Amino acid sequence: MSTTPRIGRIPVRDVHPVVEGGRRPAKAVAGETFEVSATVFREGHDAVAANVVLEDPEGRPGPWTPMRELAPGTDRWGAEVTPAAPGRWTYRVEAWSDPLATWRRTARVKIPADIDTGLVLEEGAELYEWAAAGVPDRAARAVVRAAAATLRDDTLPVPTRLAAALTPEVDAVLARYPLRELVTSSDPLPLLVERERALYGAWYEFFPRSEGTPERPHGTFRTAARRLPAIAAMGFDVVYLPPIHPIGTTHRKGPNNTLSAGPGDVGVPWAIGSPEGGHDAVHPDLGTIEDFDLFVDEARELGLEIALDFALQCSPDHPWVHKHPEWFHHRPDGSIAHAENPPKKYQDIYPIAFDADMDGLVAETCEVLRYWMDHGVRIFRVDNPHTKPVVFWERVIADVNGTDPDVIFLAEAFTRPAMMHTLAQIGFQQSYTYFTWRNSKQELTEYLTELSGEAASYMRPNLFANTPDILHAYLQHGGRPAFEARAVLAATLSPTWGIYSGYELCENTPLRDRSEEYLDSEKYQLKPRDWEAATREGRTIAPLITRLNAIRRAHPALHRLRNLRFHHTDNDQVIAYSKRAGSDVVLVVVNLDPHHTQEATISLDMPHLGLERHASVPVHDELTGETYRWGGSNYVRLTPGRAPAHVLHVRPPSATPKTGEPGTS
Repeated sequence: MSTTPRIGRIPVRDVHPVVEGGRRPAKAVAGETFEVSATVFREGHDAVAANVVLEDPEGRPGPWTPMRELAPGTDRWGAEVTPAAPGRWTYRVEAWSDPLATWRRTARVKIPADIDTGLVLEEGAELYEWAAAGVPDRAARAVVRAAAATLRDDTLPVPTRLAAALTPEVDAVLARYPLRELVTSSDPLPLLVERERALYGAWYEFFPRSEGTPERPHGTFRTAARRLPAIAAMGFDVVYLPPIHPIGTTHRKGPNNTLSAGPGDVGVPWAIGSPEGGHDAVHPDLGTIEDFDLFVDEARELGLEIALDFALQCSPDHPWVHKHPEWFHHRPDGSIAHAENPPKKYQDIYPIAFDADMDGLVAETCEVLRYWMDHGVRIFRVDNPHTKPVVFWERVIADVNGTDPDVIFLAEAFTRPAMMHTLAQIGFQQSYTYFTWRNSKQELTEYLTELSGEAASYMRPNLFANTPDILHAYLQHGGRPAFEARAVLAATLSPTWGIYSGYELCENTPLRDRSEEYLDSEKYQLKPRDWEAATREGRTIAPLITRLNAIRRAHPALHRLRNLRFHHTDNDQVIAYSKRAGSDVVLVVVNLDPHHTQEATISLDMPHLGLERHASVPVHDELTGETYRWGGSNYVRLTPGRAPAHVLHVRPPSATPKTGEPGTS
């Protein structure tokens, strides 16, 4: 006996989005609009139609959303839907035969040709009576019945009888209450809807230990809290802290990753664990758990969430090493293997061996995470998740999100695409990306098209412009203009972006030539910065960052990922793209060359902007305050250090420009 599933009466094929054939949920956030599409067709020439049904976490179906054929003759149908609240939803596509559309198409051909006129009109009258019976609203039902009566009224001219069935009033009723035959539904597909911070937010990473005082260089939570108002003032939403736990002394690293640390060297925060405690302890030099609670409270009062690094690894001094020796890989001589990522070696870190006691490690990990959740942490940046079993993270995230669905996990996995995508599919709400290594127009266009396309149904990119580990050559050699350009790109290409402290000061000195490591990296030593002097002397791009975050908050289009569209430019050093959400349209043009002025003609895909092809509309530059008038083709001239980019709010056609030349900037 065949187990092949039967096809429906009206075939509904290839529904998207779908993750692993529907075994895992597609993702969205509350209020996010995305497209559901499917291939819908039937035998013969009768008309078909389709709609999408969203079902909320309580199992209640919402009003169905009518689909449209995306391109004539393709049988591909689509509709945009918007889940309203977090939870586990489902969606399905319903296809159906549309006898009224079939009749209308026939009537428009046969009646003008005087073929079976009386029969066609009577068939229409019967269909309209049938349709009226399914209209619950009395007034609307009367409109359809009146059309049926007119179709039967042989005292009227034939064109008048037909026209009465095709009025806008009748169309409006039938659009709300269509006559559906042979309704066929796809299987329901799972949809995980999460809170908006899983998709949208601006992140700022800093080391509290570097925020000390002249009298006590090692910062504490109390001294680091003084930095929070400035971070909030720049418009950030999330403050990300590297590990705040005790640091081991065995094989402690010195400055610039040297193998011998002096008595005053602070060590690497990722070498977690000492006699003072492990992953559920606070480094004593940072303060107490009560001090951490105050830090979290102060951040919350400023509108900031705290994201905490979760690095599942240990220093040789971690309590787990002695309490759970089975959690580590022992060599034939009895020693424990330290972490390696050739050619890098991490002599101060022991990786975890998972297969000896997976259940114990899952339980311990969940206990640690819940400890910090109890202290106000609802976001975790997970260090190197790709070096741990995928099934481990699936179990951990399912356990945590099963009771606390608002908790967000960010995967710091700079690794092979298959692993990055799988981590997103099994539960990670966000992922780091290859953005730092995508700098040319072609690289950015191809990569962000991928991230905003099918992958966006499960993987949400967090575009960090730099990290403590990554100082790209573009920033090393491009100076301040490079930092400005990359900030604009990161802040507008993705709904979530971030910087590591010092980015606003354009810190760009590498450890050595062709290295992405910082000289005197903050990973190995304290790095105090004189923020006030930098502001006073104009050595900061904080005003630009502040403006970018303000623009992001003001424009709903920049809160979304799937709406990204690239536009043609005739210069490979200039990139142009747009985002649109309803009537809010933002168009961004960036000079990718940090050394030279670049000119280009921007050819806009006007329909993607919601505009007529030959329209001319005001565009307001949110960075400079200038307003121009743009159409389908526009000249730009962008100068590094002065005007490296345009972030343009495309205004409705009725608006009037205040300054600038038509079609130029």
